[in-house]
Amino acid sequence: MAEGNPPRSLAFSQQLRAAFYALSPNESSFRSVEEVPDYVDQATPLFLTLIFLEFVVKWAQKGHSSARVNDGIASLSAGVLSRLPDVLSRSVEISTYIYTWENYRLLELPWDSPWTWYLTFLGVDFGYYWFHRMAHEINLLWAGHQTHHSSEDYNLFTALRQSVLQKYTSWVFYLPLAFCIPPSVYAVHLQFNLLYQFWIHTEVISNLGPLEFILNTPSHHRVHHGRNPYCIDKNYGGTLIIWDRIFGTFAAEKDKVIYGLTHPINTFEPFKIQFHHGIYIGKTFWNMPGFCNKLSVIFKGPGWGPGKPRLGLLKDIPEITGKEVPFNLKLPSYLRVYAVIHFVLMLGFYIDMFASKSTLSQVTLLMRVGYIILTLTSIGFLMEQRPEAGFLEFARCSTFLALHKFGYLKTYIPLLSIIYEVLFSLCIAFWGIRIMKQLTATAANHH
Repeated sequence: MAEGNPPRSLAFSQQLRAAFYALSPNESSFRSVEEVPDYVDQATPLFLTLIFLEFVVKWAQKGHSSARVNDGIASLSAGVLSRLPDVLSRSVEISTYIYTWENYRLLELPWDSPWTWYLTFLGVDFGYYWFHRMAHEINLLWAGHQTHHSSEDYNLFTALRQSVLQKYTSWVFYLPLAFCIPPSVYAVHLQFNLLYQFWIHTEVISNLGPLEFILNTPSHHRVHHGRNPYCIDKNYGGTLIIWDRIFGTFAAEKDKVIYGLTHPINTFEPFKIQFHHGIYIGKTFWNMPGFCNKLSVIFKGPGWGPGKPRLGLLKDIPEITGKEVPFNLKLPSYLRVYAVIHFVLMLGFYIDMFASKSTLSQVTLLMRVGYIILTLTSIGFLMEQRPEAGFLEFARCSTFLALHKFGYLKTYIPLLSIIYEVLFSLCIAFWGIRIMKQLTATAANHH
């Protein structure tokens, strides 16, 4: 593969058009993978802008926003976790594709041809349809994809609730393209297909008229996220809805959609959101009698059980009344503000880590990844008011000061560095006092 220039930064207008699959073949075709911009990482400002606009529009429409702090942070935490493996190594979706291209390609379509661009657009979207469908119909794949469906809200925060595991299975469905499509073209469309699906996670857009027949739209995708019986296993398309119409998996939006998993997990803890179904599969596999039944636990649908069809029975799904109330633990206002502030501070280090990863040592990257994971876990515990939350937050703030002192976390601005040190020192004192009170109360109860 030819060596190219390093990927360039995008103007905000290009980021915006990329999110709507509106960049032309001429401005989004590259000779090598190394030249392909990281459209997803560079879209962070756009994501934040659109989230703010959705909040404003929702407020104008209804006088309030349906977004919740706890659920929003849980969704953002899942998105952050899903991207962390890419800091340490190249994406498995790109690596496996390049290997197949270099060793097994049958022909080489020109990377700079508009026809190759449009063919890849269709091919990636077709591959996504079948991956997405199988992720709902095969329990092992559902263990990863269920993360995205676990929110009981439906907004642009939900779009970012992505799985850590999903990318390790989705790559298989795109490999046939590697027999003829250059990796640089594939790398562009893989990102465009993902970015397009961000804006359709909203309730502020009702209907797009004739576009509803061809494109995946907010209306179609609301159905996909529903747990109403008519919504189950429908509308798998990424950018286009035509595959669902062709293969019989399309359903139009009608009754009020109730969002989330059919059996809500009632948690804001990032690791439980990511891995709870995988743990459930392991336990079910272990306890299931018979070798064939054990294989069925893995390869049939999440609703399968002995004596049931491959995808289970709709009558097993809990009844929807339309009055369902999302899981929502009451959190004191000061803790909500605290969680938001510390999440935003962590997000700054996360963005900086991706921007400067090529210049950072492996040890520094590991330290930053560890701190980010610790922060997400601690905030999740705080939002559920777990007994261990104070101890974990005390440890997290102490870890921050240590990493900051030894240069693993940098703020670049001297004044900001001082502010951070003072802030985290105060947090350590606050949580230390809380822990002492908690231990004193526990000791008193024992007496």
